[in-house]
Amino acid sequence: MMQFWRSVVGKLWATILLLVSCVLIVLTMLLLKFFETYHVQEAEKELTQLAVKVADVMHERQDEALARSIASSLVGDSTKAMIMFDKTHYWYLPSHSKQQDVPLSLIESDDVLKQAFTKQVKKKMYLPTMQTSDGSSQWLIVGVPLETASGKQGAVFVFQSLKAVEDTTQQTTKFIFLAAFIAIVLTTIFAFFLSTRITAPLRKMRQAAFEVARGKFDTKVPILTHDEIGELAMAFNQMGRRLQFNMNALNQEKEQLASILSSMADGVITFNRDGEILITNPPAERFLQAWYFEQGNEREAMEALPPQVTDLFSRVVNEEKGQSMELTLQGRTWVILMTPLYSQTTVRGAVAVLRDMTEERRLDKLRKDFVANVSHELRTPIAMLQGYSEAIIDDIAATDEEKKEMAKVIYDESLRMGRLVNDLLDLARMEAGHITLNLEKVELRPYIERVIRKFQGLAKEKGVDLAAEFRSEAEVVIDPDRIEQVLTNLIDNALRHTDEHGSVKVMVERSGETVVIHVQDSGSGIPEDDLPFVFERFYKADKARTRGRSGTGLGLAIAKNIVEAHKGTITVHSKLGEGTTFTFTLPQSNHS
Repeated sequence: MMQFWRSVVGKLWATILLLVSCVLIVLTMLLLKFFETYHVQEAEKELTQLAVKVADVMHERQDEALARSIASSLVGDSTKAMIMFDKTHYWYLPSHSKQQDVPLSLIESDDVLKQAFTKQVKKKMYLPTMQTSDGSSQWLIVGVPLETASGKQGAVFVFQSLKAVEDTTQQTTKFIFLAAFIAIVLTTIFAFFLSTRITAPLRKMRQAAFEVARGKFDTKVPILTHDEIGELAMAFNQMGRRLQFNMNALNQEKEQLASILSSMADGVITFNRDGEILITNPPAERFLQAWYFEQGNEREAMEALPPQVTDLFSRVVNEEKGQSMELTLQGRTWVILMTPLYSQTTVRGAVAVLRDMTEERRLDKLRKDFVANVSHELRTPIAMLQGYSEAIIDDIAATDEEKKEMAKVIYDESLRMGRLVNDLLDLARMEAGHITLNLEKVELRPYIERVIRKFQGLAKEKGVDLAAEFRSEAEVVIDPDRIEQVLTNLIDNALRHTDEHGSVKVMVERSGETVVIHVQDSGSGIPEDDLPFVFERFYKADKARTRGRSGTGLGLAIAKNIVEAHKGTITVHSKLGEGTTFTFTLPQSNHS
């Protein structure tokens, strides 16, 4: 009920009803006053006319008895009259009226009624001897002068009870109240109908507004009229269409920005004024995950940022200018560029761009290491070539045998330089994608046994057990020379890093459509820090190892390129003091 009175329908209905009720109340009061006065005035007028007629009859008739009879018939039963000449000559009309004991003293003592002998008078008063049963009715007395045909002077007093007037007034009052009640009922119905009809479009508009608030911007309000409310509905529909258009444009822009942000190679982190993270993209998520992992993946760590980033944020916000720094997390190098984020003229946060520079740093290190390693690898053979050739030129060698020995050293070093140059050329061609494979179908058991036999002499010399284990038979399509180069490099490395009484094992097994080959040794193993770099050019885990056959540091890089050219993969697992296992895979059918 309270909700109804608060609604527009309730307020409009109450306003119309209150306004009409006020008008009806005022009009009823005025009508009641008017009719009350009107009935009394009409009664006075009729009584005055009756009194004048009686006086005229008494004046015109010589026969007094006949005149009284005519006057009595004029008075009738509804009114009463008294003709008075003096205290001894008076009588009542009609003659059969029982109310004949009106005291003369009432007329003689009343200043107004005494004047009836000379002029017309009228007065409302209570007559004690002529009261009604309820004792509340007034009487209206009208007096006019009287002069008979014989010349006697007197007065005619006509009096009538006002109860009839009061009854008429009450009937009129009841009628007025009934009319007012009917008017109020009709007004209530009309006001409710009118307010409901007027507010129906507004209710529909209210419902549509709630639908729009819930995100249904295509909601339309039916245009029922062509007045101001109809124009408001048209404006509302136009607003909904405009909102829909703007929301679609904003969503498209948001999706476009989100797509750009997620597809960026660089990480992006947006901070608010308090340093809390607002927006991140996938590369930035990887940066944060690396930080969380480095902190032990604790919940507290996930609520914070690296202290270096926090300090950088403070400087950016305080100085209101861009700052940059370099940070290393989990072996990866990140360059962070942070700039203020403005809201008009005030700083409302900062945006950080994170670039993973690990690959650039690695390539830069490889470039430096390549130059250093090539220089280092070439320095010794060139120095030896130069020294021994000068010794021969200067005849330092006294005998032919010494000259041959020096020539043998020069020849060995030239071969070593040739192997280095050939390895570099092969690796350059492979990395450029110019490797050519001569594919053949090969049975792995005899193929691997043949390769192992080449190293049995070296294995016996070092006291190392070299063997092959075939867990399944397999036939592959490979370039035999290239895969032999891979096996030769891996077995040679295993033998060189395995001490006496150790073992080197080549294992072959199937895994689905793939053949897996393991080269396992029980040697010294590779340090954990070196494992990610063993397939890099010129990288040597054992820095102190003397140079020898295939000791250029290019063998594993070449092996990796050969295996990948066969659509396979190569990995390494090692632990210091427990040995190393190189594993490479070859598909059973090759479509290259």
